[in-house]
Amino acid sequence: MDILEKTKTYDTIRVRFEEDICYLQMHRPEANNTVNARLIDECTQVLRACEPSTKIVVLEGLPDVFCFGADFQGIQEGYDREHKNEQDPTPLYNLWLQLACGPFVTIAHVRGKTNAGGIGFVAACDVVLCEEKAVFSLSELLFGLIPACVLPFLIRRMGFSKAHYLTLMTQPISAKQAQSWGLVDACEEKSENLLRKHLLRLRRLSKPGISRYKSYMNFLNDFFLTSRSKAIEMNREVFSDPHNLEMISRYVKTGKFPWDGD
Repeated sequence: MDILEKTKTYDTIRVRFEEDICYLQMHRPEANNTVNARLIDECTQVLRACEPSTKIVVLEGLPDVFCFGADFQGIQEGYDREHKNEQDPTPLYNLWLQLACGPFVTIAHVRGKTNAGGIGFVAACDVVLCEEKAVFSLSELLFGLIPACVLPFLIRRMGFSKAHYLTLMTQPISAKQAQSWGLVDACEEKSENLLRKHLLRLRRLSKPGISRYKSYMNFLNDFFLTSRSKAIEMNREVFSDPHNLEMISRYVKTGKFPWDGD
């Protein structure tokens, strides 16, 4: 990556480099670290620029929230303007493919809350580390939605039955539970120390070795690749349903869930 890319500033992320490590922090504190098109585009730019020489990408969020999924505020504003949703899930799915398939080791360093699409970022990474007070949830079905794009990555990481249960129950699970189910690889009270220990070991790997290994592993288990078209199709379906969009809009405006009365 050239010096211009390393010094570039972004609107929704913070990026810094330490030799062959890229620290990519999602940074939308004003929006509870939710995902919008700008964040997807900026993360995509950074990962693409990391491909030639970066060995490790550390994906982080804020201290209290890693990522809380779709930007309901933005969806509500779009719905109120046109009573339809034109969001395309393809760029987000492709971003998660970059994390999963890119020629670098991706580490999700999770602190605080992770929900919905935030789980997609976690599940797409090669290694998941978190603090003991972190919590994980999939809340989509509460609004008639489906974590369609998340599930191929989540099933690959933790298996069908646990991903199915997490989706149906919609309740947060603890870091320890997430670790026992395979979503998290390791957790400690002070996750910064945990991250440091992993980086010391992973930095010994060569860039060509990482690239070849990632390519081979994704050949052996390509579930998220073969599921791509159906996942995108289903995401479009649930996010274009007028009833679902109306419930999201009402929730943003009033705080009422779909099962609450008027």
